[in-house]
Amino acid sequence: QEPAEFGPSTKPLHRRVFVTYLANCNIQIALNSYTNFLHLCISTFSAILHLKNTITEGGLMTTYDLFLFAGQSNMAGRGIACTQFPEGAPDLISGAGAEFRAISDPTRLYPIAEPFGALENNPTGIFEPGMKTGSLVTSFVNTYFQNTGVPVLGLSSSKGGSVIANWQDHDDYLTDTIKRLKSAQTFCEQHNITLRHQYLLWCQGESDGDHHTSADEYTKQFMHMYEKLKAVGIEHCFLIGIGAYNGTADDICYDEIRNAQYSFAEHRKDITVVSRLFETMKARGLMKDSFHYYQAGYNEVGKDAAQNTAKYVLTTAE
Repeated sequence: QEPAEFGPSTKPLHRRVFVTYLANCNIQIALNSYTNFLHLCISTFSAILHLKNTITEGGLMTTYDLFLFAGQSNMAGRGIACTQFPEGAPDLISGAGAEFRAISDPTRLYPIAEPFGALENNPTGIFEPGMKTGSLVTSFVNTYFQNTGVPVLGLSSSKGGSVIANWQDHDDYLTDTIKRLKSAQTFCEQHNITLRHQYLLWCQGESDGDHHTSADEYTKQFMHMYEKLKAVGIEHCFLIGIGAYNGTADDICYDEIRNAQYSFAEHRKDITVVSRLFETMKARGLMKDSFHYYQAGYNEVGKDAAQNTAKYVLTTAE
């Protein structure tokens, strides 16, 4: 017999309270389980994304945007520091990119470091040992990764002093470049690496200004080169405009070549100018000699080019 205070009139109420309590407990347990499960899913997804964007050597699936860094010495990089501009090349942000060394070691990927491409010397093609001192590449790669979240697979293919006539696939620098690109593509296929996009970042033309190449001839030969690269996988050309001549010769000016580059970029959807900052650097004292820049200048152009490239990729190419 139940105590008087728990008579028939109060028993159903306490049962209801007890049942409600149990129900609330079950709901709370379910909510906690769901929350924990959701957190586990998010953590797992984040880990998968991290693994996808990690440089590995064991065949793990990874994803990159490939950039062919091509042109002449201001793409190859002749950067140094000085008292007025003491800035050195930046270190690579962890996971921001890798270099495929098609010439010196095509068996693995390397974290990008300056001077970029210093070991990629082909005696029968692009060959300039000891010339590369610091480029715009690491600055570009860091900024591109920060803006897109996609690491860069970088391929060095630039030769100081080259004119556009040296890039026509007549057993020349373009011939070497195409072989490097195909080697990178094969490596990626063999190691389950996904290339979302394959791009050309081009900076060249000063030597054509020195040799008085006409705008029409430059445009014709550039387009011939570009079509050859598109035939082997390049989707888009991002163009860095050349700067000004800083020497003493009265008959040398780069305006005609630079304007030709900007002109054909205006008329083609697959060519985009991503930086014109080199034009400003003579007046700012950032040129170390007649043709080249202090490292601070390369860093600035790399960042500017990457921001504009990322904007295009995020708004147009996706």
